[in-house]
Amino acid sequence: MVELLERTVPVGGFGRFSCFQRGRTVLRFLTAGESHGPALTAVIEGLPAGLEISSEQINRDLARRQQGYGRGGRMAIETDRVSILSGVRFGRTLGSPVTLQIVNRDWENWTEAMAIDAPRPHDDATQRRVTKPRPGHADLTGSLKYDHDDVRNVLERASARETAARVAVGAIAKTLLSGLGISVFSQVVSIAGVRADVLGTLGDVPSIEQSPVRCFDPQASRAMCRKLDEIKAEGDSAGGRFRVDAVGVPPGLGSYVSWERRLDAQLTGALMSIPAIKAVEIGLGFRAADLPGSQVHDEMQPPQVRDLTETPCRISMHLPVRKTNNAGGIEGGMSNGEPIWAVVAMKPIPTLYQPLQSFDLETGKAYAAKIERSDVCAVPAAAVVGEAMMAWVLAEAVLEKFGGDSASQLSDSYRRYVDHVSRRLSRE
Repeated sequence: MVELLERTVPVGGFGRFSCFQRGRTVLRFLTAGESHGPALTAVIEGLPAGLEISSEQINRDLARRQQGYGRGGRMAIETDRVSILSGVRFGRTLGSPVTLQIVNRDWENWTEAMAIDAPRPHDDATQRRVTKPRPGHADLTGSLKYDHDDVRNVLERASARETAARVAVGAIAKTLLSGLGISVFSQVVSIAGVRADVLGTLGDVPSIEQSPVRCFDPQASRAMCRKLDEIKAEGDSAGGRFRVDAVGVPPGLGSYVSWERRLDAQLTGALMSIPAIKAVEIGLGFRAADLPGSQVHDEMQPPQVRDLTETPCRISMHLPVRKTNNAGGIEGGMSNGEPIWAVVAMKPIPTLYQPLQSFDLETGKAYAAKIERSDVCAVPAAAVVGEAMMAWVLAEAVLEKFGGDSASQLSDSYRRYVDHVSRRLSRE
């Protein structure tokens, strides 16, 4: 009898991945790079061979991340484009590690301040040293933890610029999922207290993308933009909420048998790892705590043939009929066949053009915090990052359950499972 050994291993700066020896597929990624360094890099290991990949499909999501009303001056400098350096030949994955690189165009302005080699004597202006930590950032705690006397050593990596690499990785995860009929999309539901009254569905994605704040409600979208103009004029910043949905997810991803294999635990951890995120709700989330059980739990009617997704890769199976999806598509740590949805709360960006009070690490004196180029609001961009993280978690769960060293093997295993569940629920 072959023994399965399971280890939980931390992966740089992002959270966890499960490494399963002898029988379980390993899927993991690592990002590297600083905000004003030469480039951002991501390495993905565990993708099946034969998956169709193109730089253009990744670039589309990178462009979406850079859009949104309230973004700052850096978006006028950078036009993110990915280079695929390994693991792909003739447009298909090889099964070997895939390396992605996104060049920082602003690097040419930072070659001395962010030089790799030991510097010649310079003054602080040339090195762009930072000694005044900003409230709400990783600046102070990171400097204490890693014993840095220059806060730039912290803020360069803690910057949300790193999420560009995650979006590139997520674009590949979405490609893997789309082959199984699973789609992931996002939308902004509130900014600075202005809430959307109407939510979009998968079919409404084109309208969501046309909104300057990625909000399906046109009236709320306009009100959000007006509010951001007011906040910008005051030198302040704004947060908000976005929602991420996954449609076409079959029942049975994740598990109830061990805490770290619960799908909702993995998903919330991944979404919380996005910079500036302070809360994640699955389904009703906090609202479920205030309602009686009769208004929370999703009643089931006898199974019927249902389409899991509306995409061209149509997957149909017998599933119970539910009038509500308050659970957000996850029960007992497992997907239940309903769309998965999560609402994510992002705090206001902590870099303000009317800076908050701080102190100088070198002198101990009170000063206004250092101002770095920043956005007024990045909630629409964070929603795109949220898509990437949800897609990654679902891709992990899919490969854990169905395995396969090639895309065709994965697809065959997936369809066998769907047929098996459908036959069981149809009582044939």
